[in-house]
Amino acid sequence: MSIKNASDKLAHLKETNLLISLVLNFATGILQIIGGVFSGSLSLISDSFHNLNDATALLISLIAVKLSKKENTETKTFGYKRAEILAALFNSCMLVIVSFFLFKEAFTRLINPPEINSFLMLIISSIGLIANLISVFLMKTHAHSSLNIKAAYLHLFSDFLSSIAIIAGALLIYTLKIYWLDPVLTVFIGIYVLIGGYRIIEESINILMQNSPKGVSLIKIKETIESMDGIKDLHHAHLWAVTERDIHFEAHINLSKDIPVSETCKIYKNIEKMLKEKFSIYHTTLQFEVDSCKGVQLIKN
Repeated sequence: MSIKNASDKLAHLKETNLLISLVLNFATGILQIIGGVFSGSLSLISDSFHNLNDATALLISLIAVKLSKKENTETKTFGYKRAEILAALFNSCMLVIVSFFLFKEAFTRLINPPEINSFLMLIISSIGLIANLISVFLMKTHAHSSLNIKAAYLHLFSDFLSSIAIIAGALLIYTLKIYWLDPVLTVFIGIYVLIGGYRIIEESINILMQNSPKGVSLIKIKETIESMDGIKDLHHAHLWAVTERDIHFEAHINLSKDIPVSETCKIYKNIEKMLKEKFSIYHTTLQFEVDSCKGVQLIKN
């Protein structure tokens, strides 16, 4: 099987798994709303909102994956590659909003804990756990393929953890009648969701603001390039990421002496090879010159 065919097969599998997880989360969310209303469990209702939010997040992720595969055009020279980053940002913002909603409802229930049908709560949460476990298993393989899928996977994994917490809570409420445990569980679920959402928001904004990618040092790139034969200095550099895996680099290269253009091609290939091997940079644009820039600096302001 060729690399392209293997890549296409993996992409198709990712879309199929997204769709299956979407259907599972939507069905589970509806079931949890019904179960939460009849049992009186806030943690079950909060988890239902989380599941329905996950279904929306998965739908957005699926649309973003399809958009990102569209070809580049004259008006969209980068194509729709950042559709997945926008989807990740939107999904994680929704996670943060859901977290604060959970905190508000939990505080109200903590002051005046209502009686809960813990047996019904246990049955519904167990069904939710099975659905979440299937979704987590389906998306785990693709979790590192993009920030968008990572955000979707975080949604699913947080649902999986909350289902376990709700089942444990339902058992304790059933045996010990400690109804205040339900809103306490809701707070812990909310904290976990909030932390995960914030991390993805931060990473998405870094990419959209075209900040230097984490783990790639512009100073080290400068030092490595300037140590190569025939190069006097590197200046006016830009380092950014179109997506979390598509890193771009451009700079002016000041040569030690004036040489034919054909010789600069050799230098270019050496720099390009080094950037790929040491820094995982696969898109490089270099401008060669001989003392044509005045007051050169690494970053041009």
